[in-house]
Amino acid sequence: MLFEQYAGIMMTICLRYSGDHTEAEDMLQEGFIRVFRYINQYKFEGSFEGWLKRIMVNAALRILQKKVIPFSEVNEELQDLQQADADILSNLSEREILKLISNLPTGYKVIFNMYVLEGYSHGEIAEMLKINTGTSRSQLAKARRKLQEQIRSHQKPFA
Repeated sequence: MLFEQYAGIMMTICLRYSGDHTEAEDMLQEGFIRVFRYINQYKFEGSFEGWLKRIMVNAALRILQKKVIPFSEVNEELQDLQQADADILSNLSEREILKLISNLPTGYKVIFNMYVLEGYSHGEIAEMLKINTGTSRSQLAKARRKLQEQIRSHQKPFA
């Protein structure tokens, strides 16, 4: 029952990190194995779904860490990012925005998902991925720039 209730939501999280359906299924399976193994450790503090999400993100990261994820170090100051044209952004559906995110290079996608969608701080991201906070910040900035470029160049990229 637990799997049936939450598998869809958790699969969405796994797909955001992977972009590849088969790999996302592996992430989902690993995540639920950990959920069932450690369910007795849930302390009924905070939301259960939040606890599940954290496990899924960690399962996704474990699988991604087996691959080489390119994180580039940047020592230069990050430029201020311009806001994407509101009209273009409002014309995109949630599916289209998620597709744009899935097209990001793996390093950008992981940081973007963790910071923007999951709400982790740069310090938490750096600790989880064993990178420094500057790398996390620069990857996020690069991901945002790349997304803005995609949004500006394709008013309806997935019509």
